[in-house]
Amino acid sequence: MISTSSIQSGMKLLAQSMEQSADELNTADGQLGDGDLGVSMIQGFRNIMEILDSLPEDIGMALFQCAKALTKSSGSSFGTIMATGMMAVAKVKKEQTGIELEEVSGLFNEALNAMQKRGKASLGDKTVLDVIAAARDAVKNQSDGQTMLNSINQAINETMDNFRNRQCQIGRARIFGEKSIGLDDPGMLAFKRMFESLEIGS
Repeated sequence: MISTSSIQSGMKLLAQSMEQSADELNTADGQLGDGDLGVSMIQGFRNIMEILDSLPEDIGMALFQCAKALTKSSGSSFGTIMATGMMAVAKVKKEQTGIELEEVSGLFNEALNAMQKRGKASLGDKTVLDVIAAARDAVKNQSDGQTMLNSINQAINETMDNFRNRQCQIGRARIFGEKSIGLDDPGMLAFKRMFESLEIGS
């Protein structure tokens, strides 16, 4: 089961990952956007770190507070979209103290639907939504944490491989047209780095 304690441990790993990946994310974002994704993610997760020790046992409220902190100082559209997904999950899990692993696929779907609505993007547009959909499908009917994490990371990598030579279809990256072919979507790359950093049982 995923508890608030699990969220706290996981957020520390994500924050560390964003600190380490910032230059890579800024470079990727600079090729298809305004080049500040890494900076925005560092600040967003530093904000989460400030409230981490005070998160409540109510896992829905814990996720809601993390989502609010993530967007507190971030002008990043990626940060806003990620927070939107977290808030959708928070709404479902409000007044509960844990997430069963069998719920994870459905919660990915809740996040995905909210993020699609907020970002006006569709699956296939070469955005973070495509890797989230792949992760959702990869963990259906799974109940072992390590297997689930391995499946998510594999799904992310395969999806990025599949989309790398496609053209971005939405947002600032769309302006670059054919120049986006051969490049990873920065949001996909950020999501990949986050999940690579997670450790089951931490």
